Amino acid sequence: MKKVVTKEDVMNALKNVYDMEIGFDVVSLGLIYDVNIDEENNVHVLMTLTTPMCPLAGFITEDAKNKVGSIEGVKSVNVELTFDPPWDPSKASDEVRTILGI
Repeated sequence: MKKVVTKEDVMNALKNVYDMEIGFDVVSLGLIYDVNIDEENNVHVLMTLTTPMCPLAGFITEDAKNKVGSIEGVKSVNVELTFDPPWDPSKASDEVRTILGI
């Protein structure tokens, strides 16, 4: 029987993807805008970065793809970057905003 991959599985994997410049994971920063999983367990992640000029963009998106791809049952992963709407600190978790003094 094929394992059904859930959005929770994907979000848990993405909690292990860090923006090294800020020191927080992409989920806590509010960088994940959407996760879609089709009936074949192909995963599409729509995410942003804190800035379009992020020097770690390639590293972060590749790390996200690898972490999600390591989930049992995932067939393929597509990570799409968008800057619409642009990220702002209000998208981060309360904990992150408190630590950053926002």
